[in-house]
Amino acid sequence: MIPFLVTGCGNKGEKDSQVINLIMETDIGNDVDDALAMDLLYKYHDAGTINLLAVCINKEGPAPGEFTDILNTWYGHPDIPIGIIRKGAFCENDGVNYAKAVVNLKDEEGKPLFARSLKGYDNLPEAPELYRKILSKAKDKSVTIASVGFSTNLARLLETGPDEYSDLDGKALVEKKVKLLVTMAGQVSDPKYHEYNIIRDVPAAQKVFAEWPTPIVTSPFAVGCAVEYPSKSIENDFGWAGPHPMIEAYKAYAQMPYDRPTWDPTAVLYAVEGDKWFKVSEPGNIEVTDEGGTIFTPDPKGSRRYLEVNQEQADAILSHFIEIITSRPANRK
Repeated sequence: MIPFLVTGCGNKGEKDSQVINLIMETDIGNDVDDALAMDLLYKYHDAGTINLLAVCINKEGPAPGEFTDILNTWYGHPDIPIGIIRKGAFCENDGVNYAKAVVNLKDEEGKPLFARSLKGYDNLPEAPELYRKILSKAKDKSVTIASVGFSTNLARLLETGPDEYSDLDGKALVEKKVKLLVTMAGQVSDPKYHEYNIIRDVPAAQKVFAEWPTPIVTSPFAVGCAVEYPSKSIENDFGWAGPHPMIEAYKAYAQMPYDRPTWDPTAVLYAVEGDKWFKVSEPGNIEVTDEGGTIFTPDPKGSRRYLEVNQEQADAILSHFIEIITSRPANRK
């Protein structure tokens, strides 16, 4: 248990009522901040702050699913379901695929460095199907989705029809079961800037921001840039860990030492801990242009908001991230 993450530790009924049911939507393998964000989620899960219902992946290929299985296994949660994407946006050459690098690591005997719990990663369910399976069983308005990659899976979910899991179509199912969608996407302060998560699948982003039937809060590009995770922590704070898949991912992604913006961890932080770390905009609407820009228009009746941070908030968030990420998972005490 991680005391600094837990609030309201009264009786079990009181604690359960505060647990956030969360699904992670990630392009893990494209940028190492996804791995940092996953570390946060496992620690929150250990603490009982969240119930991590699933990890859905919007980066193609077998490595992201296998890397997520490595993470699930290493952090002690091998049963967390994984959903994958097929025929999604091509992004294999957009950066170093650290997921593939970690998957291929071997020990001194030539055996895989990290344990797995699954086999046949190509046989994992597609994310929209997994969403429907999980949402159909959830209580109404009980699920938060943190999306820190492309919008492809979410757009496809909206387009699904009734099936063995629910008589509702995708949009109606989301409206009934999802409380909040938190995204890392866009740059509302500069619509001419075309942020990566948007431009890799513009039509999907347009659909989600226009049609998603629940509130959306987005952590834009500038927020993550304001909070950079320090390489000195990666190099010095994990002597307790032995081989650590998140640390190996960080080292594989770029030549050390380097500090990395926390685009995805800031979205996860809001999804779990709310607005106490941020300034949250007034309500409005977010339009995704055909070129990939994001335009925010204030509207009291709108259901889209975005996050901002000042320097004091950025410093506090960084200290909070370091405290959580450098702590030991519950299964490695």
